[in-house]
Amino acid sequence: MDQPATGLRERKKARTKTAIQQHALRLFKEHGYQATTVEQIAEAAEVAPSTVFRYFPTKEDLAVLDSYFSIADAMSAAIAAQPAGMAPVEVVRSAFRGVFAGMSPEDRAARYERDLVMLTIPEVWAANLSLIAKSRRMLADAMQARSPGSRIVADAAVGVGLGALLDWAQDPQGDPAEALDQAFSRLAEFLS
Repeated sequence: MDQPATGLRERKKARTKTAIQQHALRLFKEHGYQATTVEQIAEAAEVAPSTVFRYFPTKEDLAVLDSYFSIADAMSAAIAAQPAGMAPVEVVRSAFRGVFAGMSPEDRAARYERDLVMLTIPEVWAANLSLIAKSRRMLADAMQARSPGSRIVADAAVGVGLGALLDWAQDPQGDPAEALDQAFSRLAEFLS
């Protein structure tokens, strides 16, 4: 009987944390990182500043996106689920397609906004350099588990993917998942 209440409480905490960070990223985009205050974030999220600090001990922590609409676990599972015998780049391409196709429109929009803020606001970019390295390791480990020696595909995918996202961030009207898919398709063609 106590288990569902704990689950509900944890889900509510997760929603509150996500809402706070979502408002913070929106305000960073609208006003700039330096000009945005924790008080403004708290007001936008309809919580007290002390609640913001409970979830994010410093303003800098609001810019760290490790768990904010992360696709890391879904990508690892999607890579592992790809059929045997696929070319390594096609494994990555198909996994990305599957992960994005499985997201709700709201989660997909939040993920795109997350990536746009990370790519265009220097303070958020700097706060997430370790996230890029972590994503590279995760992708490399998932590829290595499928096919020894395919870790290098992770580096190619990260580089090509980052390039596609940086291009998209300059004109964010299109679909970044489509831009990634096209970039991986070109990489596969180049390597074949």
